Amino acid sequence: MCEDDRSTMAKEYDVIIIGSGPSGYTAAIYAARANLSVAMFQGYEVGGQLMQTSDVENYPGFEEGILGPDMMEKFEAQARRFGTEMLTEDVTAVDFSQRPFTLTADSGEYKARAVIISTGASAQWLGLPSETRLKGRGVSACATCDGFFFKGKDVAVVGGGDTAMEEATFLTRYANHVTVIHRRDSLRASKIMQDRALKNPKISFIWDTEVAEVLGEDAVDGLRLRNVKTGEEITTPMQGLFLAIGHKPNTELFEGLIDMDKAGYITPVEFTMTNIPGVFAAGDVTDHRYRQAVTAAGDGCRAAIDVERWLEAQAEK
Repeated sequence: MCEDDRSTMAKEYDVIIIGSGPSGYTAAIYAARANLSVAMFQGYEVGGQLMQTSDVENYPGFEEGILGPDMMEKFEAQARRFGTEMLTEDVTAVDFSQRPFTLTADSGEYKARAVIISTGASAQWLGLPSETRLKGRGVSACATCDGFFFKGKDVAVVGGGDTAMEEATFLTRYANHVTVIHRRDSLRASKIMQDRALKNPKISFIWDTEVAEVLGEDAVDGLRLRNVKTGEEITTPMQGLFLAIGHKPNTELFEGLIDMDKAGYITPVEFTMTNIPGVFAAGDVTDHRYRQAVTAAGDGCRAAIDVERWLEAQAEK
């Protein structure tokens, strides 16, 4: 079969959603209920960042809390209920040069009258095996999400920018003490954020230091720290470790096609529509500030409504 034949045989949908997670699933629910034909590329890592979250207690409607993977399972089931076709694979290429748009995955080519990008963002991690093993068991990249679980405990925050200072200050609401660990001897954070953290009696700083290992079997109980200048190592008791060394939006696939800011976050032109008419974006892929499941879900709703109205306008034309 020649390439042209493959292209003409590609299945076409009203809207294809790239990426799962709260924004993608919510967009699928709204779009499918609007009687649009919807397919979702969930990716090989289904469910987004919440799949690595143990307890979610701040999402409305789950008064007893819910495990992150269980929540995503419910989101997916609801999207399926209304007819969304799920594709458990990654999109490897996109062609937004003409409509219908063409998306390429391992299983072939797919066509879409509109596309919603909800590929999310990934927290930057240290890359330690012990860190990976204890994710959700004392290691976190979101103080707003998990700070509540560290009441009366000693925790550490890794980082030196505004986010690290915000996380450290926020954690003082719950933690007994917060230790900021930074590789340099000065902070990169803005002056106001530095002053706020430096003046807080519940925050202390360890300079010129990196985390060499996270200690603990079933939960974090300490850190092995290494001075980057002398190589000297010390062990300190700690019940929690928060990474605040940045997030990276998952937008590599769209570089050069979709307008983004310097950090790689998509910058919508109007509401949720990108610079390419018919291509929309929702969730953490556009959000470097809030990064919450509930805000991502709201974004997914907005994007689906924008898609529905845009497609109606195209039909009228």
